[in-house]
Amino acid sequence: MQSSTVTKVTLREEKLRSGKLSLYLDFYPPIWNPHIKKMSRREFLGLYLYGEPKDKFEMEYNEEIRVKARGIRAMRELAIINEEFGFLDRTKKNADFLEYFREKAKGKYQKWDIVLKHFSDFCNGRCLMKDVTIGFCNEFRSYILRLKVKPKKGAPISRNSAAGYWSTFRALLKIAYKEGWLKENVNDYLDSIEWEDPKVNYLEMDEVKKLAATPCKVEVLKRASLFACLTGLRISDILQLRWENIELSPDGGYCMRIRTQKTKTQATLPLSDEALAYCGERGSGLVFRGLSRAHTREPFKTWLKNAGITKKLTFHGLRHTFATLLVSNGTDIYTVSKMMTHKNVATTQIYAEVVNAKKRAAANSISLK
Repeated sequence: MQSSTVTKVTLREEKLRSGKLSLYLDFYPPIWNPHIKKMSRREFLGLYLYGEPKDKFEMEYNEEIRVKARGIRAMRELAIINEEFGFLDRTKKNADFLEYFREKAKGKYQKWDIVLKHFSDFCNGRCLMKDVTIGFCNEFRSYILRLKVKPKKGAPISRNSAAGYWSTFRALLKIAYKEGWLKENVNDYLDSIEWEDPKVNYLEMDEVKKLAATPCKVEVLKRASLFACLTGLRISDILQLRWENIELSPDGGYCMRIRTQKTKTQATLPLSDEALAYCGERGSGLVFRGLSRAHTREPFKTWLKNAGITKKLTFHGLRHTFATLLVSNGTDIYTVSKMMTHKNVATTQIYAEVVNAKKRAAANSISLK
């Protein structure tokens, strides 16, 4: 499936975030790539230049790399003329897997960036497609299980964090195989990291009221936190929430039309008058302007402490609070699932189990002995 027109091969440069230049070949018209089963224009060479050479050595290095790249370009053009496309196989093996990871992480949720950082540390910043073997991936699996919360002296990360990181990496391997970059489906030979039943940390209604009555040094943090208790939004969605996402609904109340950052789910969620009040005066742009993830750490802990709440709770625990309060008040699981933007009702079931445990504890609290 080749074009009758002779393909022109042009050497081009692409600037990376690091400031270096990645060299690639641009085929025009595109050539048929049998691995991805479509026409392709680019072939990255795995060769890099100093974006702004600082001395004679770096300038000479750049020139040597350019000479090498021009030689590869000439060979590719000759191979295309002779209809010899074996270079596609060799190119894929030597493609930069780490750079491929970076590209795939763009536009994904935060966990992809975290796993990318850990993988880059694991491979010391260099990994080619041909390096991605079963043994290599299993070594990364062991590396994940040894990760510490604080690199030097912290405790190991939770089992579920490790499972989540590993699951994300395996999703990348699946994409790479599907797109033809990996010749073998490595995933078929890798063991999963089993998830543990998560412990749901949440606030009781009286604790939420206590928190609402306690001053917070970061005013926007207090508003965003109480908003989370009343809506169940993740911090990633609260940080991205804009006034144009909040509008009147047909029933006369207000609603939020959002696309969740984590699951990319489109959702229309009702907004109570009380939750809307925590958004502040209507304006344009971000609703919780000035809020950052840093506020949800130490400032959040300090505020909890000042409110007399001794539970170990993260900002995400406010999302659990919302779901648990809904179930406690008799809201059916299906509705709670929709309010939480869960893809599967089974994910929501954990809140019903929490409430059942609370009912059991309440029943056992009454004794005639």
